[in-house]
Amino acid sequence: MRETDFIGGFAKGLRVIEAFGEVRPRLTITDVSAQTGLDRAAARRCLLTLAELGYAAYDGKFFELTPKILRLGHAYLSATPLPRLVQPYLDQLCERIGQSASASVLDGAEIVYVARAAQKRIMSINLTAGSRLPAYCASMGRVLLAALPEAEARAIIEASDRKANTPFTRTEPDALVDELSRVRRQGYALIDQELEIGLRSIAVPLVNARGRVVAALNIGAPAAHAAADDMVECYLPAMREVQASLRQVLA
Repeated sequence: MRETDFIGGFAKGLRVIEAFGEVRPRLTITDVSAQTGLDRAAARRCLLTLAELGYAAYDGKFFELTPKILRLGHAYLSATPLPRLVQPYLDQLCERIGQSASASVLDGAEIVYVARAAQKRIMSINLTAGSRLPAYCASMGRVLLAALPEAEARAIIEASDRKANTPFTRTEPDALVDELSRVRRQGYALIDQELEIGLRSIAVPLVNARGRVVAALNIGAPAAHAAADDMVECYLPAMREVQASLRQVLA
């Protein structure tokens, strides 16, 4: 891209939007400046512009995003056929095995949920379409990282904020790269309480008709319901069936 094609003001606005999150729902100008690296004047202009356009609310001190911001994410979900194609398969899989089923795509160092079917809540956070999780410690993240060239996957891992969510979380880049190699060989990833205590999950890549990995599918289950070794025997065959069926319909 040519330098003249880059709109700096637009980029700053996006950085400001991304400063908000689950743990930062309300921010001051100073907060946004610190989060984005923008000076206070630029952060203020971006925030006031968002408020003027209805994407943020301002009470004189704090800014918070409004529901209108959902239009931006909905544009992606509406434009891509992936959620519409996979949702019926997730619903059937969830009903068949009695556990939550999800699909996600890779976005930098995170996975983004594009579809989900859940009979019950199994995590402390409520996962829906648009939810994000770090790729390095999520089963879907690992199969999506494993689909990348090793050097690219390592670069993403090394750039990630790798925190130990539990005593079982793997954070060392070399150990994670070795795990990705195993995921490539076996064709699935198994996470045993690395993301959250009491949660196990298993994931497979979703491959399109041209053989390209376009998403990941996972099953999440409470640790009390299934031992780690049982996850493969209990859930992988049904997931393989969904994987094969979706290969015929994914572009």
